[in-house]
Amino acid sequence: MEQLAALLVGKPINILVIAFPFLLAAWWPTAAVATPPPSRRAIRLAALAWLGYAAWEMVVAWRTPEANIRVDLLVIWPVLALLSLWAIWRWIAFLRVVRR
Repeated sequence: MEQLAALLVGKPINILVIAFPFLLAAWWPTAAVATPPPSRRAIRLAALAWLGYAAWEMVVAWRTPEANIRVDLLVIWPVLALLSLWAIWRWIAFLRVVRR
């Protein structure tokens, strides 16, 4: 947990690096798909959540740089983890269907 905190807390650039693959997958063109599949919506939701977290970290670093106890992370990190896992699972399921 300390490694995760050292990687993410107060470092919005690192968070944007994590958000980038989700953004890339969310807006990657698929072959003649008229409506975005549910997997694409899931990936977009995860990408937006990571971008929101990066913005939140910038605000926290700007407004309260001395904050050393971050209770908000008890909610943010599990939500991000679940959204990310769900989006990855949906994307893999979509790729399996497309490749058949």
